[in-house]
Amino acid sequence: MSQSNRSKTAFVSPIYSIALTWIVFSVFFPITSLSRFVAAAIISAVVCSCVSARVKSRAEKRAEEPEEEKPKREKKEKKKAEPEKSYGPEVDAILAENKRAQQEMGRIYASVQNTDIKVKIRDIMEISDKIAQDAIADPSDVPQIKKFQSYYLPTTIKLLNAYDRMGSQGIEGENISGTMSRIEEMLDTAIAAYRKQLDSLFANQALDIETDIDVMNTMLKREGLT
Repeated sequence: MSQSNRSKTAFVSPIYSIALTWIVFSVFFPITSLSRFVAAAIISAVVCSCVSARVKSRAEKRAEEPEEEKPKREKKEKKKAEPEKSYGPEVDAILAENKRAQQEMGRIYASVQNTDIKVKIRDIMEISDKIAQDAIADPSDVPQIKKFQSYYLPTTIKLLNAYDRMGSQGIEGENISGTMSRIEEMLDTAIAAYRKQLDSLFANQALDIETDIDVMNTMLKREGLT
């Protein structure tokens, strides 16, 4: 927020608070006597004082903020104010699904106590996010990514949820322990498959690059530059 906007907020906020106080007071207690008028005036003065103190406190806090932190905060505020960029309906849908999946896996990550499983969840989150982001770089991969998001990713999240529920029971029974062990093994398989999926998304780019290299080598030879 710029200096002029902050000054405007510091000036306007107390005025708005006084007006709102009078409106609310008159709704519940119609000002039909001098005593109620005085009461409304006192309450509005108190509210105004509190709002002014809060605005001043926030201004002083920002003034004391280290210079190196200001760009980070301003960038964060700007990001919140700006609407998310659109890449088209199909890509936007992939990014929205990825965001939902990341939030769910993040919740499970915070809940699970097993350190090894946490590492696996973090790997899955990182790779699946890269797969989703590839839709921006290469929209031709959208069908492949949608297939990945429609089955493999939600099934993995389903297994992680089951693991979390069983682990929270605090009981080591044959069914619980056996199922949790199978899920742990399955996560290793899933991570390997996710990495292979990500690698396959770069097949078209690799082919284009290889073609460019061949063309450049041919031209260099033709011009006698090699």
